[in-house]
Amino acid sequence: MTEPVLPDLESARVDGLSALIEVHTSENLALWKTAHLGKSSPVMLALSGLGKLPADIRPRAGQLANQARQALEAAYEEKSAAIRQENLLRTLEDDRVDITLPGRPARRGRLHPAMQNLRDIYHVFAEMGFQVFRSPDVETDEYNFELLNIPAHHPARDMWQTFYTTRPGVLLRTHTSPGQIWAMRERAPESIRVILPGMCYRYEQITTRSEIQFHQVEGLMVGRNVTFADLKGTLTDFARRMFGDSVRTRFRPSYFPFTEPSAEMDVECFLCGGAGCTVCKNAGWLEILGCGMVHPVVLSNGGYDPEIFSGFAFGMGPERITMLRRKIDDIRYFWGNDTRFLEQF
Repeated sequence: MTEPVLPDLESARVDGLSALIEVHTSENLALWKTAHLGKSSPVMLALSGLGKLPADIRPRAGQLANQARQALEAAYEEKSAAIRQENLLRTLEDDRVDITLPGRPARRGRLHPAMQNLRDIYHVFAEMGFQVFRSPDVETDEYNFELLNIPAHHPARDMWQTFYTTRPGVLLRTHTSPGQIWAMRERAPESIRVILPGMCYRYEQITTRSEIQFHQVEGLMVGRNVTFADLKGTLTDFARRMFGDSVRTRFRPSYFPFTEPSAEMDVECFLCGGAGCTVCKNAGWLEILGCGMVHPVVLSNGGYDPEIFSGFAFGMGPERITMLRRKIDDIRYFWGNDTRFLEQF
């Protein structure tokens, strides 16, 4: 039974080595390995069938089969190394880099349009003597509502769709107004003139004019004999510095639980000049912020005596102001990270 085994193994070895000479690519080498060293190759079938051979010739047959396999594997490794070397040389030749060329300069980024507008707001209020004051994004119910004259079950809480956390009484702030309490408690009984920029979060339907996250800039001034005239003069001057000296403004009565009296401030529509269009809903005016005199309860919660001190506060959405200044028609562009939009600014 030895005679049928020996010629088959020798033939398999010779055929494999002969075929390997014609292999010059990694793809063809993989096909060669499957044909001559794979499970269905003659050498591997011979090795797997050793158990069926008579015991007296099994050692010799196994030795010959292993010799054939080892010869093919050694040839395969040698060929694989040669092909890898050829591929490397070809890559170096085709993808040569001229090291004498100057390096490519790093592409400089730019400020996001929302941040550009925030810096403009900072600059305007800095010239008026306002400082930037930061407060936490994650707030307690006490600071976000209670201390701002919005007790539990107050209907004003329906104005904000709040993100609550799994910790009782802890939430993502719905407005930057809690910063008023932080600022007053830190600086009372001294006078205050600060703006409080930051991100706010509300569970609202995402549309062209609303998002679940957005910036706000809160403003607060507390001192002796601060009046509504001071509020109106400050915000009118702000509008002129942001939108131009010719801009027209108006104040409308409104309601906020933490200010009394309260108002909303509008600017004349830039697109229609007050004549009425789809952007201003044919009103000729565009709302840019809410404001009012700080409620006595809020002053007390902040550490001030409302019989001695008074103050005003305001809050604006800088993204909407950016939309007005840049004639952007969809607030979702600010968070879409589309470079076609961002590179315009």
